[in-house]
Amino acid sequence: MRKTILASLGILTIVGAIFLGKYLIDKNQKPKPTFSRTIKTVFVENVVNKEIPIILSVSGVLAAKNKIEIYSEVQGVLQTSNKFFKPGTIYTKGETLLSVNSDEFTAGLQSQKSNLFNLVTSILPDIRLDFPSEFTKWQSYLQSFDINKGIPKLPVFLSDKEKYFISGRGILTAYYNVKNLEVRLYKHQIKAPFTGVLTEALVTSGTLVRSGQKLGEFIDASVYELEVAVSSEFADLLKVGNDVALSNLEKSKTYTGKVVRVNGKVDQISQTIKAYVDVSHEDLKEGMFLEANLVAKSEPKAIEISRKLLVENKAIYTVKNDSILTLVTINPVYFGDENVVIKGLQDNQKIVTQILPGAFDGMIVKINKK
Repeated sequence: MRKTILASLGILTIVGAIFLGKYLIDKNQKPKPTFSRTIKTVFVENVVNKEIPIILSVSGVLAAKNKIEIYSEVQGVLQTSNKFFKPGTIYTKGETLLSVNSDEFTAGLQSQKSNLFNLVTSILPDIRLDFPSEFTKWQSYLQSFDINKGIPKLPVFLSDKEKYFISGRGILTAYYNVKNLEVRLYKHQIKAPFTGVLTEALVTSGTLVRSGQKLGEFIDASVYELEVAVSSEFADLLKVGNDVALSNLEKSKTYTGKVVRVNGKVDQISQTIKAYVDVSHEDLKEGMFLEANLVAKSEPKAIEISRKLLVENKAIYTVKNDSILTLVTINPVYFGDENVVIKGLQDNQKIVTQILPGAFDGMIVKINKK
């Protein structure tokens, strides 16, 4: 009896365990997830092949086209003038920039003029006897001689005999000595060769300047020149006279320049060639950085797109049959800072115009109709 009861309890326990396990399994079983297929929307644009100008973006530093460094060719004390010799001072053409004291030098010049006058006076009696026909012109020469003015030109020699006679008396040597001193005296004043502005001043009034000493720098502020380095690939395409669009680095101001020179030598290290652009504007200053856009050539049957759309620099995504994303290999012909000129697409092909995260070849997409 006891065994029968124990056997029945064991059977009931097993059956209960089976039902409890099935209950727990059914309770913890989760339904299979269902995934909804998401189709991404893309922005596209129809391909229109046309002639695309290749624009080279290069930058350079402005320099005044007319610029001189001022050096002293004589020695003396710098004198005051009507304008202060300071950076920023404007001078007109022919106006005196600097004046070096020449009192001592002028006295020496006057002495040499007096010596020449005495020599010519001393030969007059001999000329009256030996060259009576030439006496009048030498007498007139003395009468026109003013020691406080530039010496007059010597009379023309009408015969070799007269020339030898005059030369033998040392008159030619004395004459050219005076002419040399007059030229040196002129160099005590430095005049502006053009209208411009002083950009550097290394001396002040009262300074003792020496021969060969640099005194300052003077520029013409009306015309500037921009030197830019262009890849030698486009050396034969740059033309003198081409207009150039210029802008400051912030792109807030634009200017128009013109190619005036193209160097005939290629830099061996950088393989670039230098072009020079003239530009004029009241806002420009020497030393400014400007960016130039040079139109080098044009590519037929091409389009220009953002560089961000390239895949490994050799392909872009297109949409086929208005729903299938297709990776198409293209031919990049020129890379700019932000854009790239490409060839190899057919007209009316639809290219993706915005980056699509997770894109792959054959992906199903939907075109944005807006």
